[in-house]
Amino acid sequence: MTDAAIVDLHCIDMPADENASDATPLVIIHGLLGSADNWRSHLKAWQRTRRVIAVDLRNHGRSPHAEGMRYAMMADDVIALLDSLSIERAHVLGHSMGGKVAMSLARLSPERVVSLIVADIAPVAYEHGHDDVFAALESVREGKPKTRSEADVMLGEHVDSRPTRLFLATNLVRNDDNVMALRVGLDQIKRGYSDIIGEPDGEQPYEGPTLVLRGADSPYVADAMIPALREVMPSARVVTLKNAGHWLHADQPEAFQQAVEIFLNAQ
Repeated sequence: MTDAAIVDLHCIDMPADENASDATPLVIIHGLLGSADNWRSHLKAWQRTRRVIAVDLRNHGRSPHAEGMRYAMMADDVIALLDSLSIERAHVLGHSMGGKVAMSLARLSPERVVSLIVADIAPVAYEHGHDDVFAALESVREGKPKTRSEADVMLGEHVDSRPTRLFLATNLVRNDDNVMALRVGLDQIKRGYSDIIGEPDGEQPYEGPTLVLRGADSPYVADAMIPALREVMPSARVVTLKNAGHWLHADQPEAFQQAVEIFLNAQ
């Protein structure tokens, strides 16, 4: 545990279907600038067999804004949420930045993690790569668009990819001034960016069952990173999803769901 103040995280807590077995819950942790809302279709699929909880990390979604984006801090936030939900142990799935939170949680509190699923991220430091995204969000914050179409034009000044703009637009909410405003803690995220692109926290490897899913068209888990991955997660099975990039759960949702279900059912 760190000395930093715990953030009371928002989450989507979906109980298992009535006919489901009393299986171990699954906790889902989104990536940078994502939220629990991005995972709703997957939640509906997985709740057929178990309780599923998708979290909003600090400075994301409906969770409070707070200084500090160290992985140990975010892992502490998730542990506190599990305590509040009376969840002793869970399967933990994290995508991208959320994958590093999941790795940190598993390394720092392995007794709370039944198994670990990491989606398209390795336990390594990455280069800076979000300047255009931050500039796009700054443009919207300063421009104060009245509509989502106006916001898209502002985002488009910095981001050409429409799918990326649609993803960024999930961070917009209409405020009391009838303006499309950011719900993310952009300033806190930017100040903590060096920690976000850094390595996950924890000194010891996580020895438990681990699945690493990577997109065939994504550079985030390159073959050269596999040795570093195995140092942190020695039991990891690496599965590559064809025709998928970094957002592999959106590019190949059925294949992603099936891979997760097969892994969980084997635990």
